[in-house]
Amino acid sequence: MKTYSDLEFLKLSKGEKFLYKLGSFFCAIPRGIKHLILGIGRGIGKAGQTVGREIKDIVSTFISGDWKTKLSFLVMGFGCLARGQILRGLLFLLFEAVFIGYMVLTGGYWLSMLPSLGKVGPTEAYDEIFDTYVTTYNDNSFKILLYGVLTLFFIVAFVYTWRQNVKQNKMAEKILASGKKLKSGREDLRSLVDDQFHKTLLALPMTGILVFTVLPIVFMVLVAFTNYDGTHDGYYNNLFSWVGMTNFNTMLSWKVTGGAGTQSYAATFGEVLTWTLIWAFFATFTNYFLGMFVAMAINKKGIHFKKGWRTILVLTIAIPQFISLLYVSKMFAKNGIVNGFLMSMGWIQEALPFWDNPTWARISVILINIWIGIPYLMLIATGILMNIPADLYESARIDGANAWQQYRKITLPYMLFITGPYLLTSFTSNMNNFNVIYLLTGGAPTNPAASSAAGTVGYTDLLITWLFKITTGAESQYYLASVVGILVFIVVALISLVVYNVLPSIKNEEDFQ
Repeated sequence: MKTYSDLEFLKLSKGEKFLYKLGSFFCAIPRGIKHLILGIGRGIGKAGQTVGREIKDIVSTFISGDWKTKLSFLVMGFGCLARGQILRGLLFLLFEAVFIGYMVLTGGYWLSMLPSLGKVGPTEAYDEIFDTYVTTYNDNSFKILLYGVLTLFFIVAFVYTWRQNVKQNKMAEKILASGKKLKSGREDLRSLVDDQFHKTLLALPMTGILVFTVLPIVFMVLVAFTNYDGTHDGYYNNLFSWVGMTNFNTMLSWKVTGGAGTQSYAATFGEVLTWTLIWAFFATFTNYFLGMFVAMAINKKGIHFKKGWRTILVLTIAIPQFISLLYVSKMFAKNGIVNGFLMSMGWIQEALPFWDNPTWARISVILINIWIGIPYLMLIATGILMNIPADLYESARIDGANAWQQYRKITLPYMLFITGPYLLTSFTSNMNNFNVIYLLTGGAPTNPAASSAAGTVGYTDLLITWLFKITTGAESQYYLASVVGILVFIVVALISLVVYNVLPSIKNEEDFQ
């Protein structure tokens, strides 16, 4: 693609400028993917170098360290205790004791069972006393995978703590060699609420993030490499096991597994992904621009009852979506109020297929989403518009700029600069907008060609609602849902990284300072 200098760009017509910007955006996508891959490669390289430096430092510390330091390699905290740092030494020693106790009592078992995810499933034995077969439940694949991952996290935490123990000994030797005193336990406690208070404050949130966010994500990713579903629930029915890349091959395969007229998994995924991106685009930008125009109209001089108009719009936010969307869904049904009114007035002869025709259904959910989303954008835009300096508009009017030119040159650039990150997060959240689609249509109308591929897929289904159907159907294909979740993450991450790097808020941070 031809590139222009700033002066050459200014000489282009409006249409040429638009096409140039559009082309630049799409050209930035492969560059963004390339930078991402290179960044991952550089990250792996730096991680390897860091590990090499750490190993080298550990070896040199052991060789050059005194007997207290050497013994601390085996008994964590011994060096601190021997040098009078009782609190540090006890904490290191306690952590090692807890780790060893956990690994001996339960951790070793979960870790040993992780490669197989269980060996003995539920068995039946005849009970002569009650004259019936009694089921005995043995290994639990779900618990093995969950606690196995938790054990791996604990091992990583132990290795990190052990490394800190080695560093503490090295630092203590250097401090004593320089003739200075080591910190006492009281000084350590004072440090935790003074110069190291940020670490104390972040300890609990970081632990919560690891346990309730990172651990479930890792667990979900690993499920994609198993056959975990309704018939292999890991305990009551059958154990589940590792299947490698089979699930990814199934989802991305173009081979048709159903009868004639059915789609492959890859075709179904591609169709749902395409509609998800179309939905996210229109749901984001229609709300954005229409909400901005409503805010501008209400804020315009000469408009009376401004607070009243804002209050009426905000009322749609106050009503729970669960109620309003279900009500709207019934209104536009074949036997709903809308069709009934139109037919009674003689304007139509038969009910309009709002939820039965794919095109009608998709347009309907986009239009209804505008009604839901405009109030939010109106409130956001109102606050921003009130902060645009009035001098800019006054100067523009003096120079002869009309309303449209003022909007293009002042209002829109200012809005995009401030709300650029919001637009990105709104786009990604609309890709995962479960409520609007599920409560309005439930994914309907059903796509008969795709219905046999992992759940009953509808024409209005997003990836998130399709994922829900996969996990709640008769087969409950959790492994396939995990694959879809991973692919959604990859798509959203790529879009977010590319768009984030072309946002005016990021590229031109000093423009409005």
